[in-house]
Formats: sequence, C-alpha cells, structure tokens
Amino acid sequence: MYAGSLVALVTPMQPDGSIDVEAWSRLLEFQLANGTSGIVVAGSTGESATVTDGELTELLVRARQVLGKRALLIANTGTSGTASSVERARTFSALDIDALLVATPSYVKPTQEGLFRHFSAVAAASRVPVLLYNVPGRTAVDLLPATVARLSRVPRIAGIKEAVGDAARVREQIATCAADFKVLSGDDLTARDAIGVGAAGVISVTANVAPRAMADMVAAALRGDRAGATQIDQRLVALHRNLFVESNPIPVKWALARMGLIGGALRLPLTELSAEYHPLVTESLFAAGLSV
Repeated sequence: MYAGSLVALVTPMQPDGSIDVEAWSRLLEFQLANGTSGIVVAGSTGESATVTDGELTELLVRARQVLGKRALLIANTGTSGTASSVERARTFSALDIDALLVATPSYVKPTQEGLFRHFSAVAAASRVPVLLYNVPGRTAVDLLPATVARLSRVPRIAGIKEAVGDAARVREQIATCAADFKVLSGDDLTARDAIGVGAAGVISVTANVAPRAMADMVAAALRGDRAGATQIDQRLVALHRNLFVESNPIPVKWALARMGLIGGALRLPLTELSAEYHPLVTESLFAAGLSV
C-alpha cells in the first residue's frame, strides 16, 4: 500500500501568510495528473512548524475532496513531546486519511528506548497506520535500524520514511524488520539506490516540481529496470541537489512559483530564495525538462 512516488507537498500561502486554498487544490490535481501515489501534508517541506492544527485539518479535508481515493493521504503529526504527539494522533487519525507520518522528536535527543516507547504510544493512540520518519539532519536524533526492527512489530506501525541516504541502512532494515513493513526513501538523491536494495518507493521533495519523472523513475526501479531508472534519474540529479541550496522548502517553493503553480510566500523564519541561487535552480529545472 505504501509504495511508489509519494510527495512531501509544499503548503501554498498567500502574501499575508494565510493558506492559499485554490493553489492547494491546483497542486493536488497536478500531482494526480502526473502519477504521484501519495500526498504527505504539512511535512517539513510543508512548513509543519508553522501550520496550525486548524490549518492542517483544513488541508486534509480539502485534499481528500480533491484526491478521493486516487492517492494516499498522509498527515504529518509528530511533535517533540509524546503526550502532544499522542493527542494529535487521536485527533487527526479520526479524519479520512490513510496514515500518520511521525518524525523522531526534535531537540529532545531521546535514547533509543525512549524512541521505542514514544512511537509505541503514538501507534496505540492512532486509528490508522503510522509511518515512522527518521531525519536526523533536522531532529538531531537518529532512529537506529535495531530500534526500527523492534517498532516494525508494534501494531499499526506500517513503515518508515528513512532520510539517511545510505543503501546499507535500507538493506539492514529490509532484512531485520517485519515482512510487511515498508521502507520508503526520504532522500531523493539516493532513492533509486534505496529501491534497488528493497525500498518500496520514496517520499520526495523533487516530486513537487517533477512528479511525472519521479513517478516514472520509481516505477522503473521497482520493476527492476535499472537502466531505465538511471536514465530518468540522471536528468533529476541537479534538482535533487539544488532544491536544497537553502533550507527546504525555500528553493522548491521558488521553483513552483516560477512554474506558475503557486505564489512564492513562506512563513518566517523562512525567507525567499537568495538571488544568487536563482540561476542554479532555474538551470536544474531545465535539466529536468521542465519549462519555466
């Protein structure tokens, strides 16, 4: 179920910082038309730190209206505290969604046992499957493979978005986790390699601007067409790198604005893409075959 090319979708905003509902629907239709299999709402790419619970509810309800059952709908709900994460799991899993994405608690730096208990508590409170999210570059804590293996056998924990771009780690997770546990790459640059060693797909930033290419690359990799997947991925390498020249989602929102899909607004403390990087991101879009 949790497989293919999923997108960590940006949250479009008006110049005053409010949610741009029309642009949100436009982005969802763009993803559906180009083969994306799932939408992650208000992840780190969606500026989760500044999206309120009320706004998240609005985004999810509108997304389900647009998507129907044509793509998975996943809500990012984790916080730095277990009690608040449990409460959000109860609240948002009651909506018509397919899964929760729950990142390791940032800033706190818990032990591996603390992480096991944290995610177990969230899963117990949720009505829908839970996807773990390991992104130590943002949270300053690494959910190690041995802990993931334990968690893979906890009821309702269905998979992980693994943003450590290391094929050996994915291989270890595949070997040690429960048979039905899904590993999804959280790193576009190494997603093809991750799928090659057993990952079920990717939750992608690049798919915001190049959903068809990402969907085709992932499909080729999943069917074992290494040459085909490599050929597509080579056109995307510049995007994989340069959508991170400044903190995500600064570059990808700028790119989507250039493509006419959204306005360029972000919420502080994020700021617009520095002018020195405009040519680099533009060149990356052209390399991927995208017109701006």
